[in-house]
Amino acid sequence: MKISKKCQYALKAVFELASRNTGEPVKIHDIAGAQRISPRFMEVILNELKHGGFVESRRGNEGGYMLAREAKDLTVGEVMEYIQGPISVASDGEEKSNRSTAFGQDEAFKQLWQEVNNAVSGVCDSRTFADLVEFERARREACAPNYII
Repeated sequence: MKISKKCQYALKAVFELASRNTGEPVKIHDIAGAQRISPRFMEVILNELKHGGFVESRRGNEGGYMLAREAKDLTVGEVMEYIQGPISVASDGEEKSNRSTAFGQDEAFKQLWQEVNNAVSGVCDSRTFADLVEFERARREACAPNYII
């Protein structure tokens, strides 16, 4: 399974909005800068996420983007599936187009790959952006220097 750059950037954009979840819109430039992504590409990604119902936009001077739902109700899996399709180790297209793959047409492995696909999907579908934000906050707090003597 390969996660496209576009999908990685979409996940980062949603993560950034989840971590800044103040109820106020965030400007494209701020999201792109925080995640080190081209503002132009970020605009394209946010527009696609808007069409998918993941983010909302507000126009004007005080405008920008914000999550359409709460971070606790938004999973990594649903964003991934919207951006690049079903989460899969080997898609049907790969199996049909490459008959010489080691496992693609081997019925003995079909059940194994289905279980792997289900496990990966299960992890992505159970992980919310609120979980990721909390993990990142805890990690940063654990790594924060303590200057108390």
